[in-house]
Amino acid sequence: MSFIKQPTWWQRMLPWLGLAIGIILIDQLTKITIEQRFEFGDVKPVTGFFNVVLAYNKGAAFSFLASASGWQEAFLITIAVAASVFILYLLARHGHQRLFALALAMILGGAVGNVIDRIAYGHVIDFLDVFVGDHHWPAFNVADSSICVGVSLLVVGLFLQGRRSSGSHLPISAGHASDPL
Repeated sequence: MSFIKQPTWWQRMLPWLGLAIGIILIDQLTKITIEQRFEFGDVKPVTGFFNVVLAYNKGAAFSFLASASGWQEAFLITIAVAASVFILYLLARHGHQRLFALALAMILGGAVGNVIDRIAYGHVIDFLDVFVGDHHWPAFNVADSSICVGVSLLVVGLFLQGRRSSGSHLPISAGHASDPL
């Protein structure tokens, strides 16, 4: 019989919620700073491949649906809220799986950061502009970056889990059998 008390669902979720809230705060503070210091369309070159800009995105990732007639705002908010609720559920159940929970927390922080913009302004504030020559990547923000890193971590976790289940021997640290890291 073990006398070690297992953490509750809330205790498993708490550190990941803290990370998500930290991402939201950094995202919102950077957007507020850019809004105060830039006019819409302003460009400040930083390097030969990176500018700071002020751009607005009414659409989803990479301005998908940006030119729609306005219905996309409610649609995108609904999708983001539903995804956030599902992520909270997953964090409550799987908060002990560090890589999975880290990925989910990053996605949650990014999704909520962009939902705040949609509700407050009717668009997402973007300000990071990466380019090569005359070819610019769509402008993005801290929330977008967090979502991309979180999704990348999910892919890495799935890859590691697949390698383990196929009998491949990877060096892993001691921990929960289903915990990729």
